[in-house]
Amino acid sequence: MGDAHRIGVVGLGVISRAYLDTLVGHLRVRVTAVADLDASRSAAVAAEVPGVQALTVEELLSSPDVDTVLNLTVPAAHAEIALGAIGHGKHVYGEKPLAAGLADAHAVIEAAAKAGVGVGCAPDTVLGTGVQTARAAVAAGSIGRPQFATAVMVTPGHERWHPHPDFYYTAGGGPLLDMGPYYLASLVHLLGPVRAVTGASSRLRAERVIGSGPRAGERIPVEVDSHVSGVLEHADGTLTTITTSFDGVATNAAPIEVHGAAGTLAVPDPNHFDGEVRLFELGATQWRTLPPSAGYVDGARGIGLLDFITADGRRAPRANGELALHVLETMSALLRSSAEGRRIELATTAEVPALVPLTPADDWKGQEAG
Repeated sequence: MGDAHRIGVVGLGVISRAYLDTLVGHLRVRVTAVADLDASRSAAVAAEVPGVQALTVEELLSSPDVDTVLNLTVPAAHAEIALGAIGHGKHVYGEKPLAAGLADAHAVIEAAAKAGVGVGCAPDTVLGTGVQTARAAVAAGSIGRPQFATAVMVTPGHERWHPHPDFYYTAGGGPLLDMGPYYLASLVHLLGPVRAVTGASSRLRAERVIGSGPRAGERIPVEVDSHVSGVLEHADGTLTTITTSFDGVATNAAPIEVHGAAGTLAVPDPNHFDGEVRLFELGATQWRTLPPSAGYVDGARGIGLLDFITADGRRAPRANGELALHVLETMSALLRSSAEGRRIELATTAEVPALVPLTPADDWKGQEAG
């Protein structure tokens, strides 16, 4: 374990458990420190995981025992923690979005470039067999040249299950900034970067009611639009229509469909690592399910960080800062387009990450025996 890459985790909320399950015990990494504004959370993790120190946030950011900071804070704190880590010469990998605002996201990327450190960002679900198998099918010409795509996410809102959902309805939240990164990162993998957008959005409820936990029944204000729709113009001319909403109950729509002259591809939920990829070819009478042909098998949150760490200059990390910045600008432009009532061209672009070869779970999990 002497050569293991050392990880410090900032933010120990709900999602941290999934990351810790992936990282703790992995041969290539070692979780050395944790920090949270609630010191009891970090103390609990330190007591559970051998060799982990419970530190304050500032202590962790400056710790010589941390190579990469895993930033799992709420969106409003993403940039502050990332810049703090970079300022201490550390790599940073964070939950999505890259920052709550585009200016802060640019600041993170520019600071990292100046410091010579790397920036990675979720989502890494798109590296699983679901999206990657669909991408391989598109690349193989299974639907012919893509003509257009649809992306749909409809839910009644996270306040029904999350005990502290406030940040979903403040700056940096909303259905697009919360769930959009899964869909937009997938669309970049499938169809390439976006060159322009046109958006529309609404906010029909001023309050939400928490449905679970110690605050059940408490009303919280809605400060961001809770329904966002738009059209994405990809660099190659392909169009995607996207809807993200906290205002519906359910939908029968496929999360993503890619339509070509020779067929239609149904892509599974990009918030999951796997799922059925279905193809309906021109002239066929029914859908057929494609076997997994690419991606990390049985993926789990944290594989993007492992991919980030193991890239080692041989290739760009797949869940990288450039892609996260482009996704954030796409979302920001959709919201701005909605507010200003006009089409907006994007200033950023991103390289399409390398396809993930079909990688068995035993190969990427790298767990210690026993």
